[in-house]
Amino acid sequence: MTQQGVRWTADQVLALAPDASSRKAGSKLGVAGPWSEAGSSGEGAMWGLCKGSGSKPYQTIVDIADSAGPAYKCSCPSRKFPCKHALGLLLVWAGADGTVPEGGDPPAWAAEWLAARRKRADSKQSSAAAPATSADPEAARRRAEKRAERITAGATELEQRLSDLLRGGTASAEQMGYGLWEETAARMVDAQAPGLAARVRELGAIPSSGSGWPVRLLEECALLHLLDQGWLHRDRLPEGLAATVRSRVGLPSQPEGPPVRDHWVVLAQYDTADSRLTTRRIWLYGTESGRTALLLSYGAAGRAPALALPVGLALDAEVTGYPGAGQLRVELGEQFAAPTPTTQRPPGVRPEEAVARYGAALRDDPWLESWPVTLAEVIPARTQDVRDARGTRGTRGTQGLQGTHGSWQLADATTDSALPLAPSATSRPGLWRLIALSGGAPLTVFGECGHRGFTPLAAWPKDSGETVSLC
Repeated sequence: MTQQGVRWTADQVLALAPDASSRKAGSKLGVAGPWSEAGSSGEGAMWGLCKGSGSKPYQTIVDIADSAGPAYKCSCPSRKFPCKHALGLLLVWAGADGTVPEGGDPPAWAAEWLAARRKRADSKQSSAAAPATSADPEAARRRAEKRAERITAGATELEQRLSDLLRGGTASAEQMGYGLWEETAARMVDAQAPGLAARVRELGAIPSSGSGWPVRLLEECALLHLLDQGWLHRDRLPEGLAATVRSRVGLPSQPEGPPVRDHWVVLAQYDTADSRLTTRRIWLYGTESGRTALLLSYGAAGRAPALALPVGLALDAEVTGYPGAGQLRVELGEQFAAPTPTTQRPPGVRPEEAVARYGAALRDDPWLESWPVTLAEVIPARTQDVRDARGTRGTRGTQGLQGTHGSWQLADATTDSALPLAPSATSRPGLWRLIALSGGAPLTVFGECGHRGFTPLAAWPKDSGETVSLC
């Protein structure tokens, strides 16, 4: 449970917000004024009444000791989790100004909810410990074979469509319009290959997307062809690569192997969304194993996923990995204590080593967009600024990655190397926070290194153990 007197920082609380508007609204409620009858059990649960626009205050409860991550309950009509009232209550608690005293007994409305959660958690643990009853293995085998046949038919059809496109020339893709791509993607959905369908939809967005689109289209067609061929010849692949192909095509997989218990530092958390799904990525670092792991959770379109973890805190928990070559994805298992502050962080590397690690990971998974890496002693700067300071030598580490004259990059403080920032990273508010945090001094930065550049997600100023989220 939580240690007596240990409080989160405001940044760690706001990292749980589902979007920017919730972060802003929650910050306004992070003061004592709107709150009454607030309290905390000292074991991870807190509660309070927040004055709203109606005659009755909102009843808000937060349980940060929940085994599946922080849990929230509020009588407000918001469909966001956590809502602005839960964020405000956490901020007031984090401020440690006495508004949320510890050691009290919860009121009946809070005690009832907390007791129900504890009961469900105990029931879940009992169910997990009980031997699982297996379904009919023969029926499961037949279903798997039927789906594999459908995917094979879909992959074969997709190969023909790619051949027709290349035979007619990539210039013809501009006249085809998006309709043909959407039709092809629908065919892949019918073939029960959602991974292929998603990649086909991405192809449809490339024509006329700006300078150099034919090259980008050819690159993505080649990767899609490689995935098709991987599926059609999966029996010839090493098991790890075959598992990766199955995952990329869209077949579901289950975590396997013994769980790994460690103190997992939450490095970063961010969401990506499309018209169908919101995907949350949470990066973890094991302080004892030295392992970097990825948690994925999903929510219906327009709704944030349920799982949220505070950036910069450490979890004493078990995780179980998913199959696949170089697979980083894990499933969060039992948590043995609530998240607690930590000063530990992953060791950093130089930019050239970061690129080498991404290249090595591509051997196991050619469809990999990026690889997690921590850079040590780097300074955010424009390419032009670095070249002016170093004469005409330029920078190493940018070859093979997209980088333009005058663009932002992370330059090594001691060597002649740098990593360009991904175009998407330069439009995020986190870039300016990173620049302000550095102030021209070197710092340690965690992020994702890919073929489009480096995307910073968290940073640590020199001689500081506090994690600053850049998401």
